[in-house]
Amino acid sequence: MRRAGALLLAADAMHHERDRQREAQTLHDAAMALLQYSPMLAAAEEDTLLIDISASLRLFGGIRRLCRRIRHTAGRLGLSVRLGCAPTAQAAWLLARDHGKSGRGARALTMPTLTRLIDRLRPDLLPAARAHNEWLQGIGCRSLGQLRRLPRNGLQRRCGQPLLKALDCAYGRAPELFDWIVAPPAFDARIELPDRIEQAQALLHATQRLLVQMIGWLSAGQLAVRQIVLQLEHERGRQAIAPTPVHILLAEASWHEEHLLRLLRERLARIELTAPVIAISLAASQVEAMAIPSQTLFPEPGGNKEDHQRLIELLTARLGADAVLQAAPQADHRPDAANAWAPVLHAAAAAPLPAGLPRPTWLLRQAIALTLREHRPFYGSVLKMVSPPERIEAGWWNGAAVTRDYFIAEGRDHAHYWIYRERLGGQAQAHWYLQGLFG
Repeated sequence: MRRAGALLLAADAMHHERDRQREAQTLHDAAMALLQYSPMLAAAEEDTLLIDISASLRLFGGIRRLCRRIRHTAGRLGLSVRLGCAPTAQAAWLLARDHGKSGRGARALTMPTLTRLIDRLRPDLLPAARAHNEWLQGIGCRSLGQLRRLPRNGLQRRCGQPLLKALDCAYGRAPELFDWIVAPPAFDARIELPDRIEQAQALLHATQRLLVQMIGWLSAGQLAVRQIVLQLEHERGRQAIAPTPVHILLAEASWHEEHLLRLLRERLARIELTAPVIAISLAASQVEAMAIPSQTLFPEPGGNKEDHQRLIELLTARLGADAVLQAAPQADHRPDAANAWAPVLHAAAAAPLPAGLPRPTWLLRQAIALTLREHRPFYGSVLKMVSPPERIEAGWWNGAAVTRDYFIAEGRDHAHYWIYRERLGGQAQAHWYLQGLFG
């Protein structure tokens, strides 16, 4: 309609210029998200995506569940869809354009059902027949079934070969060829926010849209992500502010949307924005091949390795990388120097323990000086040596030299302790210290 006619019917109507570039970008975003259901996906005319799901039905639990998941995925992107399912792509497109207006969609799973449903549709649904719609109405042809029964030679001379080809493709009488959409080699998606966001938790909805696209990209390449980088963009121009990067490092590569979304939610809850956010971008900075699922018949007690890694990642996202540590022994004979801790997601390979007597399970943060009773070290009771001495003499190269004789001692309650005696020169009395406790 013209602008004046539209305002006459709806005075409060809002007018917007059509943005073809944004429409193409939205269709591309939807295609990236739907790649998780099938790698055979193609773009068709009139903002339509065609998906070959013949090999995905068993994986996703049948046609009904798959249609619900596709509709749910599109809803996560802020889109509404009209679905049509048929043995041929042209027939599925026609069913979506007609019966899909109610939102439920039409499904034809067999060729007889396809023929019955397609015969009822209007001829003008086919783009090749719209130029001849007036002539078809004049001869009383008001359905595709009537159009199909017209003489082919006469129909070809009147309407041309494209109309017959479209009819044959819809009824499965001619092959259909498509240019499948190929996922880009790297994933980096960006979205402009409708308004300035001042709280990080309010960014979760927009971040979820980018995450859905990344899941489709990962599934298309059979990849799993190891590190995610979320960029929070602020003001541009003369008052430009550098973007705020949010790095999420996973202990084990993953491609599950629920787990990645949980990590993003925890990280955003800990961020305090220094300036309003006007756009966000999401990139998969480190990816690797998707791990093959476990083929064991019985689940492991206490959860499997993936469950343990997800717990570590969740704690790291909630508490911070410096709060979740793991032991990282160093190559040093001195116990206080060899006992080191590192973030669990960045820990390097642990050095082997030095050969010698057994090491205690608990090493004290600081050695405790012991008193002497009956010429023996005392800790709750007089301690009795139950092992030969182990001499440790190291640290002379960095100015922290130690010379100690370590023993395993036993108390009257049969508890075992790790104690040492400092070797002092001259006539000075030796001092005893408690370094650790055995289990």
